[in-house]
Amino acid sequence: MVCYNCGRRLSEHDFCTACRADVAVYKKIMSLSNRFYNDGLEKAGVRDLTGAIASLKQSLKFNKNNIEARNLLGLVYYEMGEVVSALSEWVISKNLMSDKNIADGYIRMIQSNQSRLDSINQTIKKYNQALAYCCQGSLDIAVIQLKKVLSLNPRFVRAHQLLALLYIDRKEWEKARRELNKCMKIDANNTATIRYMKEVEKMLTVEEGARVQPRKRETSGDAVTYQSGNEMIIQPIGVKEPKGVPALLNMGIGIVVGLAAAWFLILPARIQSAQAAIDMELRTVSEQSDAKSATITGLEQQIRDLADENAGLQESLDGYVGKDGALQAMDKLLSAANAYLAEEGDVIAVSEFLDEVNVEEMGEAASQAFTALYETLTELVGPELARTYYDQGYAAYRQEKYDEAVSGLEKAYHYDVTNGDALFYLANSYRETNNIEKAREAYVKVIEQFPGTLKASKSQTYLAEINNGN
Repeated sequence: MVCYNCGRRLSEHDFCTACRADVAVYKKIMSLSNRFYNDGLEKAGVRDLTGAIASLKQSLKFNKNNIEARNLLGLVYYEMGEVVSALSEWVISKNLMSDKNIADGYIRMIQSNQSRLDSINQTIKKYNQALAYCCQGSLDIAVIQLKKVLSLNPRFVRAHQLLALLYIDRKEWEKARRELNKCMKIDANNTATIRYMKEVEKMLTVEEGARVQPRKRETSGDAVTYQSGNEMIIQPIGVKEPKGVPALLNMGIGIVVGLAAAWFLILPARIQSAQAAIDMELRTVSEQSDAKSATITGLEQQIRDLADENAGLQESLDGYVGKDGALQAMDKLLSAANAYLAEEGDVIAVSEFLDEVNVEEMGEAASQAFTALYETLTELVGPELARTYYDQGYAAYRQEKYDEAVSGLEKAYHYDVTNGDALFYLANSYRETNNIEKAREAYVKVIEQFPGTLKASKSQTYLAEINNGN
């Protein structure tokens, strides 16, 4: 036993020799916890599991860190078929002491077997469904459901007790006694089991007394009358045994009756045997289905893992080849540079490739070298391209070919953002082609970038007309 304050081992004194803390009450509490643990261990050894649970819970009330008591409580729960309660105790024990704890092996024993986990889940669901059937009054269905529960978990004491209670309700005392005997083999001192067994034994004693009730013979005249149970039997006196044909007839009738009785006695046994075989087959199919479900779950997890891996590979591939058209944009920019060098400054040939490059749309995909080359080419060919495209666009504008004017003026303003005329005529072309939103944006840019000019004044007028719906 160690000190609660400093962790040093305690001596026989009522105080800690290391930190001088008063440990008299602490020693008594720890001693009581250990005493209840020992009591629970002894009761578990003689299969008094209910008493063991009570003692172990009392031990944990005095010392919640009593790892041995908590692990033993989990084992007792597991023996009674309460797997969820057992896992709860072992998980708490594992959290209290993570190293060198036997509870870790218990948890791994259950969780390592996926079919066992599925069987535990099915047991809990089916038992709860049986309880629901009982509340609804569907007692026959509840009996069937409980039999399925016990086929999955034969040591589930509560399921045995509920099934016995349903048999008692149906006055099937022998079946109830069989279920209660199974309970007592698992937990010898369960209060509910003992109470149910007492009622069953009392009713069975009453029935057996009725079957062995003494016979009362009464002789009157030509017949002897006596009572056998609830039946009155009258036997004639002095009747001679028939001979000849009547005797053979009676013998034949006796044989037929005997065969019929044998048939009706043997048939139920055969039916029960066939039912047992069917139940065994159903159990096998159910286990195979659970195994297949576990396999399907594993395959689905593999599919999800492969999908995640594919997404990661795709992301890596995007990093190598570029996103948002980065690879295509690089190819166009190199083609533009090559055209500029090969065509001896033919800006139109350069523009065919350079117009398809949009650095802003590329965002982070555009490297510094890419941006620098683009800006260098734009500086070299931009002014001349701006003039060329402005002349083409303005000529089309004068000829009222506004679609062509939009194409030329957009490029002219793209290569020379100081060209206010290009922007102003572009806005007018947008307005003439009923592209009102772009026209509004272009007029606003004219007003903001070229304030105090005639085109800014006209832009304000046109913008007011657009806003007024004219």
